[in-house]
Amino acid sequence: MILHHLMARNLFLINFMIFSFVFNSCIAHSWQNISSLDNIGQRCTPSNHPFSVCKSEAAAYGYPCEDHTVTTEDGYILSLKRIPYGISGGGNSTETRQPVLLFHGLMVDSVSWLLGTPKQSLGFILADGGFDVWFANTRGTNSSRNHTSLTPNDPAYWDWTWDELAAYDLPAFLQFVYDHTGGQKVHYIGHSLGTLIILAAFSENKLLHLVRSAVLLCPIAYLSRTKSKLARLATQILLAEAFHFLGYREFNPVGPVTHEILLLICGDPEIDCYDLFSAVAGPDCCLNTSTVCAFWQHATQSTSIKNLIHMSQMIRNDGVRRYDYGSVMENMKHYNQPRPPLYNLSSIPTHVPMFLTHGGQDFLGDVPDTRHLLRTLVRNHDSDNMEVLYVPDYAHADFVIGFNAPQLVYKPMVEFFQRH
Repeated sequence: MILHHLMARNLFLINFMIFSFVFNSCIAHSWQNISSLDNIGQRCTPSNHPFSVCKSEAAAYGYPCEDHTVTTEDGYILSLKRIPYGISGGGNSTETRQPVLLFHGLMVDSVSWLLGTPKQSLGFILADGGFDVWFANTRGTNSSRNHTSLTPNDPAYWDWTWDELAAYDLPAFLQFVYDHTGGQKVHYIGHSLGTLIILAAFSENKLLHLVRSAVLLCPIAYLSRTKSKLARLATQILLAEAFHFLGYREFNPVGPVTHEILLLICGDPEIDCYDLFSAVAGPDCCLNTSTVCAFWQHATQSTSIKNLIHMSQMIRNDGVRRYDYGSVMENMKHYNQPRPPLYNLSSIPTHVPMFLTHGGQDFLGDVPDTRHLLRTLVRNHDSDNMEVLYVPDYAHADFVIGFNAPQLVYKPMVEFFQRH
């Protein structure tokens, strides 16, 4: 055991030395790409007022909006927004409406659902379509940085991965919505990381009593064949592990740590840092410039370095497992077994109504990995409770902020809700 620990430690130090060498050698070649990256700010009109679901986005268009807080079992105090009804489409505020919970992806928050006009943004479309719409904001995002005993300056505050989002944040949100809507089961919509956590919960037969149906936009679970060169390069050189080793715990996508990371990665000639959307998640077909600017200026949010390590582990390895602590001893301490437990996605109950969408240009939820997930889920699932929508031209962000998503994705999604 001691020998294994020493070998693992030495291997990490060797990789860290490699990282340092690559870092230093890339600096001289990366300034041109970084200056191109900086042009993002020059292309967008500066905005001095931060976007928020209620105070800026909903209020701007006259929608009612409520602020709620939810406390998780491990002490995180999270923000939950609500648009209880719409302003068009008929109906009134006293009607009982089916609740829908929107759960954002990695390194964004719930404002990402409202970056366009009421005719373009999923949150507004659902409210106008007769639903009671709730917006989750995970731990670490700007509106969910409180804790019963910790602050974001404490390293322990950032000691979590998506394992904890599935175990604590997600059930806290769903239970709150369920309790505040008269015990109605909730339609769930997740994008990217928001799909992974509901799949993890379902695989352990959790939350089924709270969820009426689940929509998975760009589901990510299996990542070993991802086409994202940026994600692959960061994984290969143990980038997240290196920054964790240096003492960083928070990853802010527009902060100084990110600048150092991009300084390294953009030295690779195969990485186009001028268009980060494409470099990370694939070439989106259908984004308005104004929406992209709003996204960069207002939607990007922090996550934990530990969470990025967990995502890197998923790229390196097949299967969907809990966080790997890097040694048999540590894994035994946390899991009582030498390797992290698998989330067995084939055990998800077959009666759960599910609507899955994926795009042909998505680098994160790439086609081979998504088809692997679909084979796992569809093989035994009740055919009446499983629908799949494939959009060949779409990449990762198109499903949330694409200008034609209302027609291609949201319309069939609402029809799915109406059938379930």
